[in-house]
Amino acid sequence: MPTSKIAGIGKYLPSRVVTNNDLLQYMETSDEWIQERTGIKERRYAHRTEETTTTMGVEAAKVAIERAGITPQDIDFVVFATLCPDYYFPGCGVLLQRAMKMKEIGALDVRNQCSGFLYAISVADQFIKTGMYKNILVVGAEKHSFGLDFTTRGRNVSVIFGDGAGAVVLQPTDKAGQGILSTHLHSDGESAEILAMYNPGTHANHWKEEKYAAFDDAEIGQMFFSHSMIDQGQIFPHMDGPAVFKKAIVKFPEVIQECLHQNNCTTEDLSLLIPHQANLRISQFVQQKLKLRDDQVHNNIQKYGNTTAASVPIALCEAWEEGKVKDGDLVCLAAFGSGFTWASALIRW
Repeated sequence: MPTSKIAGIGKYLPSRVVTNNDLLQYMETSDEWIQERTGIKERRYAHRTEETTTTMGVEAAKVAIERAGITPQDIDFVVFATLCPDYYFPGCGVLLQRAMKMKEIGALDVRNQCSGFLYAISVADQFIKTGMYKNILVVGAEKHSFGLDFTTRGRNVSVIFGDGAGAVVLQPTDKAGQGILSTHLHSDGESAEILAMYNPGTHANHWKEEKYAAFDDAEIGQMFFSHSMIDQGQIFPHMDGPAVFKKAIVKFPEVIQECLHQNNCTTEDLSLLIPHQANLRISQFVQQKLKLRDDQVHNNIQKYGNTTAASVPIALCEAWEEGKVKDGDLVCLAAFGSGFTWASALIRW
């Protein structure tokens, strides 16, 4: 059975840089407050009307496909991970397939938020291993800036997120010990509402008592989206930051150790860890707990913020472009996020 390798990788970041100080015009905050809690100095925002989650994914995909030495017509399956698609439906996968003028291939959308890219990689890896497909495009892209609460009320969430996209092309390889060695996926939905965007959604009756006490039965029963939701700020993401932090610093190290143990490796064997860029303080805690050197961990949240499903491929691409990932290196990708879901992948480059 062949294994799958990353044959090409690309990223795309919007040109607009938004610093912490730029956010002062919208909310009560400060550069010091944001950096102390998240490590973020700036992030990128997509153009309001000319860029979408799909168009950014296309730009990253173009680079990955070119570096793989193939054309869009050679792609035989697409897996697209995002939490902020262009439309409620259809998903971004088919929109990318159309935009890149690909053949009538399958397109799968993955909705696992921060862990989305790793879930997508795991799915694509299985298709490669079975021989069903030969060139799979995996994309992670996000346009968070279009749906954030730019007021003091929403600052705990809004200061964290940025826009961007990353992509890889997976191909089979028969070279022993090369490629994706294993992937590991987990979830625990017990606290799903701790980090969630409730609206629009089909849950209104279920959450009436807790979330929609101000709505009458007719409104709850009939309205998918309402002025009341807007007035009460219920159309924006919700996050209990401390609760997410506590869970992340436990599950992040566990899933990293899981993939190393699965492959009879230790942290000393690891060339580079690419963690999901959720919060620099989480990455620093994980690094300390695993006793990794600075040169074994790549962080870029300081420049781009949290780009959710795009953060791992953007960081991996950046590390590769900077020469931090070379042939034969052992690279671990890991993520934790909404759901809760968490995942890891171990790759021999």
